[in-house]
Amino acid sequence: MRKLKQVNHLMGLLRPAVEDVQARHPNAVMVDAGSGNAYLGFVLYELFLKGAASGTLLSIEGRPDLTERAQGRAQRLGFTRMQFQTAHIDTAQYPERIHLLMALHACDTATDDALVAAIRHGADHVAVVPCCQAEVAAQLKEKRPVVASSGSMSLLYAHAWHRREFGSHLTNVIRALTLEAFGYQVTVTELTGWEHSLKNELILGRRVHRENRRARMQLERLLAETGVNPKLTRELGVKPAVSAAVEPVSAPEPDAPEDASEHVVTR
Repeated sequence: MRKLKQVNHLMGLLRPAVEDVQARHPNAVMVDAGSGNAYLGFVLYELFLKGAASGTLLSIEGRPDLTERAQGRAQRLGFTRMQFQTAHIDTAQYPERIHLLMALHACDTATDDALVAAIRHGADHVAVVPCCQAEVAAQLKEKRPVVASSGSMSLLYAHAWHRREFGSHLTNVIRALTLEAFGYQVTVTELTGWEHSLKNELILGRRVHRENRRARMQLERLLAETGVNPKLTRELGVKPAVSAAVEPVSAPEPDAPEDASEHVVTR
């Protein structure tokens, strides 16, 4: 029930993205990465694809029993343009072009895998709700910031509990900044109230440029100053800045104005 509440609320937040890709791409390709029971996919199909003449939804899930169950349900419902693939997110066979990619509670680096797939396949829109971020916390335990002036920063994660919380927050900051570096306008918001889930951070990305060099520079400096390099940045070839102490990292620019749609990248 809690998962369904999240899915229904997410649909409202995703509506602008879905309507945008359907308007610009008649044969829109949508991907639900790490789909589980495919609740998200079924609700999306019912609301947006069932009455449309075209467009497909691909659900990717690593557990064969869940894939088989969801596939049978789709057949019974007559959701003929709902496709299924049994694979882990990092080894899945993706369509050459993705217009919308979603990942709801893909655990730890699986969210990174979903973001890598979205960026590499030119997704117009991205929506992820991260879960159980552990990789960066482990890196914080093993490493120390390379910039001498940030020595006090390590106090934020000296204790195991703080390291998990700070690592989780840092992970999502890096994810949002990575999307910006690769040309996305990013919004970070709350998916549902804390009473429904402690993992309720929603990262939304809309591709408006081919790249953002300023965000790329900020990202490289952040990696250098914190001494971490998560799977997302490793896969995309983003390396920590060599001289992070030369200039402090400035705050990200505010969200792009509403007319940013004029610069949307299409292929």
